Amino acid sequence: MVKAERKPVQEIFDAINGYGKVLNVGCGGCVSVCLVGGQKEVNALNAELKVHLEKAGIRKRIDGYTVERQCNESFLKELDSKAPEYDCLVSMACGAGVQHMAQRFSKIPVHPVVNTVSIGIDKDLGMYEERCRACGHCVLGYTGGICPVTRCAKGLFNGPCGGTNGDNCEISNEIPCAWLDIYKRLKNQDRLGDILKVRPHMEWQNQSPRTIIQEPYERRYLA
Repeated sequence: MVKAERKPVQEIFDAINGYGKVLNVGCGGCVSVCLVGGQKEVNALNAELKVHLEKAGIRKRIDGYTVERQCNESFLKELDSKAPEYDCLVSMACGAGVQHMAQRFSKIPVHPVVNTVSIGIDKDLGMYEERCRACGHCVLGYTGGICPVTRCAKGLFNGPCGGTNGDNCEISNEIPCAWLDIYKRLKNQDRLGDILKVRPHMEWQNQSPRTIIQEPYERRYLA
């Protein structure tokens, strides 16, 4: 699931400076689950901003509203009658949600108030760990379920570098070598042969936006 963290309040304050009426839009999707962009966080941020504004002697209207998911057009329709009332929209969704809302309300400035950080897992309440960078070339089936792009400091796709420091990465004694962990995992599964299978290099040079169509829907969109 997408993980995000809120921007510093001063950065948000600077972003909305100059706008009289601001609507803070939360998202009930991933950012809500990771406790940074749901209705509760919308209310908390608005309260914090209002205190900030009062101290600065600035009068501004700040309202809040949360949609089910900002990455889905059908949920953004809820804002069609509400958004034009405001001089500025701020989004507590991930980067995809922000762009989606900015596209739908293209005449209104839209500012993000969270930084999209990663796709990760829940470690504990309010604590998350990155596990996926959405590279589009998943090799987890061959690496024992350990992602070399995310776990390896160099993102090496086909085996370790020569700088392993004992069981750890050469850049830090606190970071386990991802490829050593992959080796151990595959050895336990009696699949060490997989580590010798060289995978095609990553197409990092292709940075154009990707469109994903699930196979059952290909006839609908590609016919």
